[in-house]
Amino acid sequence: MKLSVVILNYNVRYFLELCLQSVEAALEGIPSEIIVIDNNSDDASCEMVVSKFPSVTLIKNAVNVGFSKANNQAVEVAKGEYVCILNPDTVVSEDTFLKVMDFADSKSNLGIVGCRLIDGAGDFLHESKRNIPLVSIAIKKILGNSNRYYANHVSEYGVGKVDVLVGAFMLIKQDVYKLLRGFDEDYFMYGEDIDLSYKSLKSGYDNYYYGDVSVIHYKGESTRKDEVYLRRFYGAMQIFYNKHFKKSRLFNFLIYLGVKWMILFSSAQKVSLKNPSLSLLFSKEPDQKLIAKLNPVIASSLDQIRAGNQVIFDAAGISFKSIIEHMQVNEYKQCIFKIQPKNCSYIIGSTSADTKGEIIQF
Repeated sequence: MKLSVVILNYNVRYFLELCLQSVEAALEGIPSEIIVIDNNSDDASCEMVVSKFPSVTLIKNAVNVGFSKANNQAVEVAKGEYVCILNPDTVVSEDTFLKVMDFADSKSNLGIVGCRLIDGAGDFLHESKRNIPLVSIAIKKILGNSNRYYANHVSEYGVGKVDVLVGAFMLIKQDVYKLLRGFDEDYFMYGEDIDLSYKSLKSGYDNYYYGDVSVIHYKGESTRKDEVYLRRFYGAMQIFYNKHFKKSRLFNFLIYLGVKWMILFSSAQKVSLKNPSLSLLFSKEPDQKLIAKLNPVIASSLDQIRAGNQVIFDAAGISFKSIIEHMQVNEYKQCIFKIQPKNCSYIIGSTSADTKGEIIQF
């Protein structure tokens, strides 16, 4: 088997369904499997997987064991030469895995491959490619200077070696993953992708950013910029430094100040959702319940899109690749994008990386 796609889920049932639809489309013709591991969700996620995706291997944990341990559990039963660690709040194109694996097959000393991630507004997520967050770099990041935190030596659409990739999309050979002992289970959530990337580098492997592939990562749904998130994230960074570098009381103190500052900053910078001037629906067979709910204009051409519009793509008639490509077009940047999964009575999307994903049911 060529590929095992591992998706860890926790209470994001609707995002997971959209993700699985896109993954199934992208795996056509590839000897592969999908493994969903659920961390004790109470939102009917597991029931949805069983009823709508019977070919998916579902592992149900009785408690939430965290990101690292759950992914390690899933990789233990994976059969693929490659493993792709994928977040449930992502959407991939039909050619995503083919292109990334073709690239991976061309490299002889491969560690981890990541790709270009965009948020629900179509904007590039800079954490797609990062440098090792040395203490000096991390302190500057906390204080608002992120220039050296991100791997700016490789362009957004470029291809090249980088230090750190993001856990929302990581392709790695299964034998390398196991040689690295997978994700460090000292991390419950956040920081484990930095740790695995660093372990890969220390073991002599090359990590690559592959910007020729774009994947939607709604992110705001699973990563909310609140006090709990900030404490967990910076707590994870303390684990990383204590594990790989000299312990620093000064750094721990700056972490504390950084958390306090970010809490104040984030509370003062809440993003308000835009009220769309017009809803445009791109669909071959428009859902009448959706029409009654939102009264959209049935659009036939992308030329109809204007700044301020809400753009709804029906995945039953439009490829995920086309959806992702159009979300990235610069002149559409002031739009709100939503996707209606195939045969589903809801649309899903978000306006940025810092706002919770929105689900509209009808």
